[in-house]
Amino acid sequence: MFELPLFDEVAEAVRALVPRDLGDLHCRSRRYGVKVWFGGGASRPGREHYEAQVIGAREVADARVLAIEVGFHAEHPDAALNDAVIARLVADERTWRKDVGKEAVVGPFLGRADTWRRISETWPDPDLSDPDLPFEVGARLTDYITALEPRRSP
Repeated sequence: MFELPLFDEVAEAVRALVPRDLGDLHCRSRRYGVKVWFGGGASRPGREHYEAQVIGAREVADARVLAIEVGFHAEHPDAALNDAVIARLVADERTWRKDVGKEAVVGPFLGRADTWRRISETWPDPDLSDPDLPFEVGARLTDYITALEPRRSP
């Protein structure tokens, strides 16, 4: 039986779960992550996108080997622009926090804290061979997408 790599399966779950009325959804999966974005070009993600990715344990206090990060990223080269993107979302935090929950951290990007920003959570030391993991990651990424995307768009 053929199995898709983890983040290809996550992308398939996201495509199945995200409501069509949010716009043109694009996914790019790699071995260690998936990026999801709306509109723009289908070939490259915008500077503002949703992502699930494997990150090193040094970025997550509770992780011993690795972690998965799931959430939203603002990755403009200008820190002030990223701060403005996050500030717009934080202005409506009471609304989206109901769907995303307290696990979401608003703050500097893990590994690039000087410029990039995030609203995301980390899962320390997940079992990457768990057959339910792709759906769990895809469903959680969908939570971020459905909670934040309507508030991100003008």
